Amino acid sequence: MNRSKIKIFLVDDHPLVREWLTNLIHQQPDLVVCGEAEDAPGAVQGIAAHKPDVAIVDISLKEGSGIELIKRLKVLQPGLAVIVLSMHDEQLYAERALRAGARGYIMKRETAKQIVLAIRQILDGKIYMSRNLAAIFAEKFVDGRLPASGSLVEQLTDRELEVFQLLGKGCETREVARVMMVSIKTVQAHCANIKEKLKLSNAAELLREAVRWQENHPTG
Repeated sequence: MNRSKIKIFLVDDHPLVREWLTNLIHQQPDLVVCGEAEDAPGAVQGIAAHKPDVAIVDISLKEGSGIELIKRLKVLQPGLAVIVLSMHDEQLYAERALRAGARGYIMKRETAKQIVLAIRQILDGKIYMSRNLAAIFAEKFVDGRLPASGSLVEQLTDRELEVFQLLGKGCETREVARVMMVSIKTVQAHCANIKEKLKLSNAAELLREAVRWQENHPTG
């Protein structure tokens, strides 16, 4: 491997996405994929071993959360530049990712050219976001309030939102706990908090709302 090349590590639970990204990155003369993982534990281990310059991370992983992974990498690998590439709605997830330590957020629907641009922008020490997202951030921070499109779901913490999303995908409590690598009691505590924040009366209402929300926010 040419050591002069910028090393990139891929974290995505879809093999086809990793293969596509690898082909895209290897078309750039100064970039190379040095490793990949489908889940958070594998990413932590692989990044420690390969010491990449950049990690491209999805929000949804086979095990663990992309947001929680970013937080962990910020502590373990403070010099690593992380960019999120995801199907998840940027209006809901981008700010969470940036707060966690990511340097950019890009939707998978964007063109290959835009993805390369995002990588190069964060390598230059800048933060990457779409024009639409930049406008939303400007409205939020200049006016000191959420845009009119804000919803109660935005009040959920990162972990609560992850629980809510998994419930909407049809996961039972035990499966949610396994994917998030936490105890069932922790998931139950998150559910109680979600019901309170979303003003839901019981578990049945929580499940219906989670399914409805997931149908309107598909993540592939």
